[in-house]
Amino acid sequence: MRHGKKDNHLGRTASHRKAMLSNMASSLIIHKRIETTLAKAKELRKYVEPLLTRAKDDSTHNRRIVFSYLNDKESTKELFGVVSDKIASRPGGYTRIIKLGNRLGDAAETALIELVDFNDALLLANADKPAKTRRSRRGGKKAEGADTEVAAAPVKKEDHPVVAETEPAVEEAPKAEELPGETEKE
Repeated sequence: MRHGKKDNHLGRTASHRKAMLSNMASSLIIHKRIETTLAKAKELRKYVEPLLTRAKDDSTHNRRIVFSYLNDKESTKELFGVVSDKIASRPGGYTRIIKLGNRLGDAAETALIELVDFNDALLLANADKPAKTRRSRRGGKKAEGADTEVAAAPVKKEDHPVVAETEPAVEEAPKAEELPGETEKE
């Protein structure tokens, strides 16, 4: 039985899956975004996010662990250099998956997986927006006597005028003209 085993094996052997995820993670780190199937993107996120978390603390131990997963010197160097500087203040959620639709050849659901801090178009759009403030849904303490009369005041009919309903104007259809040569039979 496979109770509690959540990993998608993607129809591959363990060695093939490990090699594929390693290559995809290296490509994601170097190119900052890749297009793949939705199932692979979801598995890749589980594979690469712990590596990105390790990259925030640049130590020899972390570099060796990340290299054992990536098996690529250039992507490890990129991860601990450029990428770790950008994600230093982010507490998690380093990747974003965007669904693209179905592939023409086999109708597989495709997706774009990207590093969140490297999408310049989205970052510029968010920079223009003002920072959102956190608003509580609970009612706060009200000042004594402020707005209590307004809240307790009953609603008067004069406040909300009722529009009188009128009967819809129905136009009578004009009588059909008789065709020449036809007469009514009575």
